[in-house]
Amino acid sequence: MKSWIRLAAVLLGMSALSAYSAFGQNLSIAAPESVGMSSARLDNIKKTLQAEVDQGHIPGAVVMINRRGKLVYSEAIGYQNKDAKLPMRKDALFRIYSMTKPLAAVAAMILEEEGKIVLADPVSKYLPEFAKMQVCNASQNTDGKTICALLPAEKPITVQDLLRHTSGIGYGETTKNSVIRAAYIEAGVYVEGGTDYDQRRVLPKDEVTGLSKAPLSSQPGTNWEYGMSMDLMGRIIEAVSGQSLSQFMNERIFQPLQMTDTAFYVAPNKQARLAEPFKTDPFTNNPIKLIEITKAPNNDGAGSGAVSTAADYMNFASMLLNGGALNGKRILSPMTIALMTSDQLGSRTTVPLSPGQLMLGVDGYTFRLGFMVRQGQGLASVQGSPGEFLGGPQRTAGRGFDEPSPRTHSPALPPAD
Repeated sequence: MKSWIRLAAVLLGMSALSAYSAFGQNLSIAAPESVGMSSARLDNIKKTLQAEVDQGHIPGAVVMINRRGKLVYSEAIGYQNKDAKLPMRKDALFRIYSMTKPLAAVAAMILEEEGKIVLADPVSKYLPEFAKMQVCNASQNTDGKTICALLPAEKPITVQDLLRHTSGIGYGETTKNSVIRAAYIEAGVYVEGGTDYDQRRVLPKDEVTGLSKAPLSSQPGTNWEYGMSMDLMGRIIEAVSGQSLSQFMNERIFQPLQMTDTAFYVAPNKQARLAEPFKTDPFTNNPIKLIEITKAPNNDGAGSGAVSTAADYMNFASMLLNGGALNGKRILSPMTIALMTSDQLGSRTTVPLSPGQLMLGVDGYTFRLGFMVRQGQGLASVQGSPGEFLGGPQRTAGRGFDEPSPRTHSPALPPAD
């Protein structure tokens, strides 16, 4: 496992979660056996994670499990800050990286339900800079360097393309195309040797202008590539709502769901709760560079910029699990949740890697509107149930993940035991 402090808000079951704080005192607590789970098997979670802590693989972890609307497991393991010897606490704040993407996807679908955004709309309807995009037809010259023959986009990038990552917009950190990486560097959304996945340093207008000038890696709508599509979706949410992304999400998602600790930076009075990783990766000895989240960002990064707690994110995932509502607060309709959690790729290509291969290192997963979904029992070499949907960690160096991922089972399917 990689050396990030782990946030695991694991959700299993069918029912909504009751309102609760970071310590869960307002959540109805149940014995695991009363909801069809095994205390002995659950104990293995703590033993396994404690072994990872003892071996110096991770500093610590927070695990919470909701089964049928009951809190059946809640543990803080290891250290919030190993260097300072601070024990992990259940209300520790974590940089959630790509677990920000599902939050932004829900924000987008709120506007879609209100008729202010249409999935089939071209991105240029909201961000005119994207009206005439060019696609890189990559090849190698005689020196082995990547060159791009620029072709006009055959169709516009749509809102749906952003939500399912078929826009042709990638990440400078992961693209193999040196021309596109250079364009991202020029746009300021990628700094070679800098902090990875940190678009928060760029002003919103500069992010939009810069990305619109970079060539696309594939024709829009044809290929799945994990990248900055959701960051751009955040700019559309702002353009349509007339609010910053953080303001809109706070009013429409965080406050109704009592996600009191979820934000795009950590306020001074909460910084003592911030979970910190090791200074270097124990497997590679490379320095660990994290997004600076103790200061207000230049933009609210919809792709990787939020912070949250295990309890807050469980509220969010429980809302999804419950068909779009929690504690009498409806965020989305069941029909919208069903759309978001259905396969959106079909027969589209997934070059160089499929969602499951990139994020979990296995086959058997496709992508939807903001989430990865398990298609069936077969193919995947990890445990899971058909219909489960995940927030989307990225696999790195063949060991673990550099982002945590809560697993949520579709309301249309029976829960796993």
